[in-house]
Amino acid sequence: MGKSATLLEGLCGHALSFGAESISAGYKDSRLWVFAYKGDAGFRIPNYARSSEDEVELRENLLDAVRKPVRTVVAGQVYILKARKIESFGDYDFEVTIERAPKLDPSVAPKFTAKQGQYLAFIYNYTKIHGEPPSEADLQRYFQVSAPSIHEMVKTLERNGLIEKTPGQARSIRLIVRLGHLPRLE
Repeated sequence: MGKSATLLEGLCGHALSFGAESISAGYKDSRLWVFAYKGDAGFRIPNYARSSEDEVELRENLLDAVRKPVRTVVAGQVYILKARKIESFGDYDFEVTIERAPKLDPSVAPKFTAKQGQYLAFIYNYTKIHGEPPSEADLQRYFQVSAPSIHEMVKTLERNGLIEKTPGQARSIRLIVRLGHLPRLE
């Protein structure tokens, strides 16, 4: 199976659905409390008992995001989650900003792997020939890999800003990469 969204990504997506711009997580009374913020207004979203499975996962997600910002897709938009750690009475609280990722500069060749380039080239050629983007099943038939592998690749291309998709709409893949930056389909 492909990688599912982390608990942190899910909470940030939930916060975005309310128009929030950031979240915080802090310990109080042996629980990890999560709040969403829009400007100065904050509202509580879930809380987790210390050492529960969800608390452990969320803490690991937050520590990972402190080390390296997380790119995620919410409702067809790419966001970057930037976390920072704040010492608080021997524990750590966390603040996470949720920022829309900048669009690729079309004049600069984007970075992608050779395998990703082949997927992008296929999407371009398929769309040109058929007049509509390929489905994940079309990608699966061409590359002869499992459906979860195709789905994960599409999510990766979207998360990296190389394609865009319309949530809930079939055959909605749209290339962001300029034709001159695509490799030849092999």
